[in-house]
Amino acid sequence: MLPALPIGCLRTAGGRRRSVIDVGDAAAAARFPAETGVQEEMSLSADPRTPAPGAAPPDPAALIRTSAYLKLLALAAVLGVLVSAAAYGFLALVAKLQSVTYEDLPRGLGFHGTPPWWPLPLLGVAGLLVGATIRYLPGTGGHEPSDGLSTTGAPSAVELPGVFLAALATLSLGAVLGPEAPLIVLGGGLAVLAVRRPGRAVPPQVVAVVGAAGSFAAVSTLLGSPLLGAFLLMEASGLGGPMLGAVLVPGLLAAGIGSLIFIGLGSWTGLGTYSLALSNVPPADRPDIAEFAWALVIGVAAALLGTGIRRAALLLRSRVERHRIPATVLMGLAVAGCTIVYTTATGKGAADVLYSGQTAMGPLLAGHAGYSVGALVLLVVCKALAYCASLSAFRGGPVFPAMFLGAVGGMALSHLAGLPLTAAFAMGIGGMSVALLRLPMTSVLLATLLLGGDGVTVMPLVIVSVAVAYVLTLWLGPRGEGPKPSAARS
Repeated sequence: MLPALPIGCLRTAGGRRRSVIDVGDAAAAARFPAETGVQEEMSLSADPRTPAPGAAPPDPAALIRTSAYLKLLALAAVLGVLVSAAAYGFLALVAKLQSVTYEDLPRGLGFHGTPPWWPLPLLGVAGLLVGATIRYLPGTGGHEPSDGLSTTGAPSAVELPGVFLAALATLSLGAVLGPEAPLIVLGGGLAVLAVRRPGRAVPPQVVAVVGAAGSFAAVSTLLGSPLLGAFLLMEASGLGGPMLGAVLVPGLLAAGIGSLIFIGLGSWTGLGTYSLALSNVPPADRPDIAEFAWALVIGVAAALLGTGIRRAALLLRSRVERHRIPATVLMGLAVAGCTIVYTTATGKGAADVLYSGQTAMGPLLAGHAGYSVGALVLLVVCKALAYCASLSAFRGGPVFPAMFLGAVGGMALSHLAGLPLTAAFAMGIGGMSVALLRLPMTSVLLATLLLGGDGVTVMPLVIVSVAVAYVLTLWLGPRGEGPKPSAARS
């Protein structure tokens, strides 16, 4: 029998009541443990993060000692295996299609290498496929990436194909978005689908926690650390309060099991783990006063660039939504145009502009000596424009392109006096991540854990750049805009 943990509801735009499957709702669920076995649904007008007047404060220790919680942990471990294997297969498929479309296909047609114009037809096709998926299939193909990293809940079973197809076309054919957001949504949806059986009612509170655990398992190993994935989802969803540990442990367990699955599949298949990782990181020295001054500069620059990208993407998005299919094709061609400009002017590979940048950061850092300041500046401009176009029309995650942009910008600035390469690289990643995601804790961890021991050395600089970029981003944004919770509740 599945464990019973209560949950709340929200009212959708059409006035319908809908159970929300996300980490924030899992937190709300655990704040109302049903020790007596009586399930009470929270009022739609109340804040689900606030106990009812006169209610006893939640006791996380009592919840963890229940047999229902132990069953939940066992379920999370099983889901960690299933969802992580599915996520690994999805990433392997994306990597294979990228290789086939941009390397094998042009050679098969008789070209020596990939022609500079090659992204044009592929990204045009990508726009057509994504636009048609959003227009005609149930759901919207996943969340809007221009809104930042969304954790608004797992899709229904009928929406899963649309999310899968939109993400596959976006990621495989070169749009500038990452796999993390689709994996969060698909992981939650698959986990919920796995526990539902025909004719068998699953308590909505179980749906919430199971969906959160599936999202943890799907995304954590992609980021290179289950802990980093936990922070990402926790901060993106607004999870907190005294029941934090009780709700977080199932997700962490699923993520830890998922890490083992990723490592095992990577070794068994020889395809790698598809996790975010860097090698050959230049050593970093202890920060000095000049580097702290640079942290302020990089924080300001990241906030300005990130705000510009996001505002432009939202402006374009409003126009794309009016003419979904032709406008998405046009945005795909715009991404291709940016790629052609960069490759023609610099002689560098198209992968610098295409894709999320997740796998390009390592080679970029290792080969930094081969990039002139002019090439790096042009890469920032072309990648930013391609990222903006992708945010407005395609489906994917905003994390990795923001990290890549910050890394390139930091490398360009490192040619100036008083700014070492590794420190600039880390501060750029942190500043741009928080400017686009508005998740300060996650942004610091993304920049520092990626660099290993040297990341710990430069962490004070990253914290300063992230803090400056975060505050300035909120100042530059619309009044009342702040950190995004998991969903607007009323």
